[in-house]
Amino acid sequence: MDEKRATDPSGMIAQLEDLLTVEELDRDLYRGRRQPEGRGRVFGGQVIAQALMAGVQAVDPDRVPHSLHAYFMRPGDEELPIILRVNRDYDGGSFSTRRIIAFQKGEPILNMAASFQKREEGLSHQDAMPDVPPPETLTPEAELRLKVADQVPERLRDFFTRPRPFDIRHASPWTPLEGEAHPPVQNVWFRAQAPVKGGPDMHRAMLAWASDMMLLGTGMRPHGLSWVQPGVQTASLDHALWFHDDVRVDDWLLYAMDSPWGGRGRGFNRGKIFARDGRLIASVTQEGLMRRRG
Repeated sequence: MDEKRATDPSGMIAQLEDLLTVEELDRDLYRGRRQPEGRGRVFGGQVIAQALMAGVQAVDPDRVPHSLHAYFMRPGDEELPIILRVNRDYDGGSFSTRRIIAFQKGEPILNMAASFQKREEGLSHQDAMPDVPPPETLTPEAELRLKVADQVPERLRDFFTRPRPFDIRHASPWTPLEGEAHPPVQNVWFRAQAPVKGGPDMHRAMLAWASDMMLLGTGMRPHGLSWVQPGVQTASLDHALWFHDDVRVDDWLLYAMDSPWGGRGRGFNRGKIFARDGRLIASVTQEGLMRRRG
């Protein structure tokens, strides 16, 4: 991996665009690139975004994704590419449905259904965006992580402090290591570290990628836990995303999250993503594994 591309903001975004651009192997068969990060398993948002990009290739260009529902079946191996098979389940007058299965070593790691719609106008309403401090007044998450890096287990330190393609700024009380209980609610600003050169499909794929950030941690807040603490086991079980409006991920977006329930080894989380002008861009739900061992 080119070190400059891995740390320079423009390089990180170019690298993410490359990662999410799937390669066509045959009709309805694609390959997603691998991106080793030292974690062992593939980030769930990567698989969702690559599956979405594969699905986009198999619908008419006048239809755009409005929802996806994904189940994580096995942890992906970050050392291997991901094979994506698209099934063309339905084409109607307004909607098309595609089923995308992601494979590694011949076994499915993700099963996703996505629905696409022709653009149309209709009755509209939406929730109001939370009133939170603007991102310019908040400390970048990367700086907060560096301040406590020496408290993170050595095996996780490089991943914990590595540069990330999104600038993240917390508008709710937050510390990287947690340890203190908070209500299961958080508001977080984020945007791409540099302009995205790809078109609307790439912006939607990057939003899908980013929608898997931080959401699972919302359900851990009332317990004062984070994924870096010893004995904590977390993993995404399923993920659903609805696109409501056009999006640019290189403009500031607010991710408003809450977790209404946790129990039986699982946590349920919800999110609403707003553009800075107050438009509700997307809604997200996710259930994740949430265990304390030892």
